[in-house]
Amino acid sequence: MSIVTVQLGQCGNQIGHEVFNAICSDFHSTHGLCSKKENESYQEACKERFFSEEKTGVPVARAVLVDMEPKVISQTVSMAARSGCWKYDHQSHFCQKQGSGNNWANGYSVHGPRHKDAIMNLVQKEAEKCDRLSGFFTVMSMAGGTGSGMGAFVTQCLRDAFPASFILNQVVWPYGTGEVIVQNYNSVLTLSHLYQSSDALLVHENDAIHKICAQLMNIKQISFRDVNRVIAHQLGSVFQPTHTSESAVRYSRNPLGDLMDSLVPHPEFKMLGLRNIPQMSENSLAYSTFTWPGLIKHLRQMLIAHAKMEEGINWQVRPPLPGLPVSQKCSPSRAPHFNTSVANLAILRGKDVQSVDVGGFRDAALYTSWLNPQDAFNVWKTPRAFNKYEKSAALVSNSQFLLKPLDDIVGKAWNMFASKAYVHQYTKFGIEEEDFLDCFTALEQVLSSYASL
Repeated sequence: MSIVTVQLGQCGNQIGHEVFNAICSDFHSTHGLCSKKENESYQEACKERFFSEEKTGVPVARAVLVDMEPKVISQTVSMAARSGCWKYDHQSHFCQKQGSGNNWANGYSVHGPRHKDAIMNLVQKEAEKCDRLSGFFTVMSMAGGTGSGMGAFVTQCLRDAFPASFILNQVVWPYGTGEVIVQNYNSVLTLSHLYQSSDALLVHENDAIHKICAQLMNIKQISFRDVNRVIAHQLGSVFQPTHTSESAVRYSRNPLGDLMDSLVPHPEFKMLGLRNIPQMSENSLAYSTFTWPGLIKHLRQMLIAHAKMEEGINWQVRPPLPGLPVSQKCSPSRAPHFNTSVANLAILRGKDVQSVDVGGFRDAALYTSWLNPQDAFNVWKTPRAFNKYEKSAALVSNSQFLLKPLDDIVGKAWNMFASKAYVHQYTKFGIEEEDFLDCFTALEQVLSSYASL
């Protein structure tokens, strides 16, 4: 089954381009770690999932590109074509001459409705190219106006037009120090609207990815492209084909459905985080060796201690004792001491993958009490290595990892709203004060639900 990617705004289009680059690089890489038949099956599943064929033989990304300014889309389309490995359909993008001015309301209430038909026609055409549609993967930022406002609007349109298809939103969490003065407003409005129409939100925090670039990738002058490449690598490690059960002889045919089935058991819990191990520069990779027990041990502790990368993990954090009151596990006003999970999915790729012991992730103490640990944890595997990593693991987690960042953003937005700062910039585009209050109420409920795990 195929996934249609919808790239929204400057950030969404730049990340989307890097994701297809990472997938295509992995597709063309040669690995002696699996059989020729396995590799061909992997490549076939990958191609069906992300690309459609053209007569020229160059794969065409199953993607729709949307931005209110033409510059980034033009650059993105031309870079893909120059690669010679893949390209975008020259008719699958929509842009205008004027942006949203970092105003969520402008993207959501003005540009969205004005250009709805044109954008949804492009989506419909892309969906019709798929023999079987798994769903939509939208890529967007929360801080600006087009990615966030248009992103929320387009997601609602996707839900209305394709009620039976899965929708996964990849959202980029803004830097804590601030990129845009109204980023907290834009983030609150985005998250609350996506929570109503999306099946799940896969979150990447800019601050965490920046730290990975500095400490693990050893990049001195970190650019947005460096950040986007790390995000793309992580996304590729999840969405490239895998076997979803030990007995499976074919690669998963419904990637988004399998993801939702594994990680979203209840519509109140839709926030997904992603950790990768190992993650390092190519120069370091050549001198490194890894064992599965070591990788799994580190990945489990990263989950428990809410560590974003394998350096600096707090090994003192342990699962709580049975019967510990919820109030002692976590409070939304501070970082959780122990990161309780709703569900976890481990994705293992590479050499000797069938012998890996992941029993530590089935510990009942890691999970909320209302879900059986056997149902709360799943593992997907493939002997086919990912990019240049002989062994690699990713963990997609539905857990309390966002309690502190979400509480911070809601708190900052509320303080601005209480003093009526910049509210007039939203009301002039039709977003009333009552709309803000509804969004605050919705996210307070999300915070309360995750805090009570």
